[in-house]
Amino acid sequence: MAVSKLALGLRSLLKRISGSPIVDEELLKSSIRELQRTLLSADVNVKLVFEISRRIESKMKSPDIPPGVPQSEYFVKAVYDELVSLMGSVFVPEIRPQRILLVGTYGHGKTTTSAKLAKFYSKRGLSAAIITTDTWRPAAYEQVEQLAERVGVPMFGIKGEKDAVKILRQGLEKLGSHELLIIDSAGRDSLNEELISEAKELSAMLKPDQKFLVLGADMGQTAGKQAREFNDAIGLTGVIVTRMDSSAKGGGALSACAEAHVPITFIGTGEKPEDIEPFDPKKYVSRLLGFPDLGALLEKVKEAAEEGDISPEELMEGEFTLAKFYKQLEATRKMGSLSKIFEQLGLGAKIPPELMEQSEEKMRAYKFIIDSMTKGERDEPGIISSSRIRRIAAGSGRPEREVRELLKQFNATKKMFKKFKKGKRLPRSLSKMIGRLGGAAPGV
Repeated sequence: MAVSKLALGLRSLLKRISGSPIVDEELLKSSIRELQRTLLSADVNVKLVFEISRRIESKMKSPDIPPGVPQSEYFVKAVYDELVSLMGSVFVPEIRPQRILLVGTYGHGKTTTSAKLAKFYSKRGLSAAIITTDTWRPAAYEQVEQLAERVGVPMFGIKGEKDAVKILRQGLEKLGSHELLIIDSAGRDSLNEELISEAKELSAMLKPDQKFLVLGADMGQTAGKQAREFNDAIGLTGVIVTRMDSSAKGGGALSACAEAHVPITFIGTGEKPEDIEPFDPKKYVSRLLGFPDLGALLEKVKEAAEEGDISPEELMEGEFTLAKFYKQLEATRKMGSLSKIFEQLGLGAKIPPELMEQSEEKMRAYKFIIDSMTKGERDEPGIISSSRIRRIAAGSGRPEREVRELLKQFNATKKMFKKFKKGKRLPRSLSKMIGRLGGAAPGV
């Protein structure tokens, strides 16, 4: 997961104050100012920024700080608590038959989100289908068709038809027996009466259980205006915020929606169909501040194991041979990049860049190389000599440097996972941090 400017600013602030055993008046004021600058640069509402600052300062001057808790750690906890409060409440999706209407303007990932939701719910046992009523955007039908095929669900649309309600009516006749129906409605370049009117008509016919507005995280505070207007028109049940993996303004979009009294339901964390998760402010803020999110990582491991027939224990414990590594390559890719995995462990900044940047192309090359090894070499990579490297390179059609690179990366990955294989064996600082989180907040 790319680290946004918001996350970098917050982590820099907490790192600086954590190194000070005593938070005096001067350090507190300078830290508050830095926090304000960081939040404002992420487009968080000015009024909210100053309210948060005031509450944190009040907590730090309170006589009720628990004895034995260093002031620096209490400051971390205060920041954590205020950001969690700002972001709203946790969303727990109901796994039951339902109809979901997606609305919004162009360019925020509405169509991609329809496929992500179809995958999310179908993996949890519901038969899902997508209906596209986008009659405006060129090639919208083809995009939904490709995405639906990719996630393995049926879709319906009518090429060239301009009546969205007609498309929906026929789509319901054809796909109405599915337990989960996702309707990807048309957008516009901007919020206008025509878009709102169409959303009302679709909602009246569909009678959806969920009405989700899809917004890009880079919208910042303007997300609040869209949330309020769509909510007034059709009664939103939630907002899905996309592009949370890289936007510096993610905090602004989330806080704007909370201010508009429309809950965040899901967040998009990447481009792949599996890169969507129910919104949990505690997990989000933990990741934002650089604390490990082991729960999300373990869930990814579990899902990858179910799809790839691997043992989560093998992956987490890091007891690798090349034979096991070969079996797990595809499943690991389904978890996301190594950078995303280590980001969830709170260790992204500590991992060598060459270990993080595992592209799809490189992973395929690694598979070809491992295919060219003998069983003995996969089980005992230590026996791979220079002459064996030359033979493996020739057999795989890859250069010798890539074979050497694979062995180097394999050994680095194996060593890294060994360090993090169980909570009791995590590095002391990480283990201590997990203990502080305690499922709620750090520093307690």
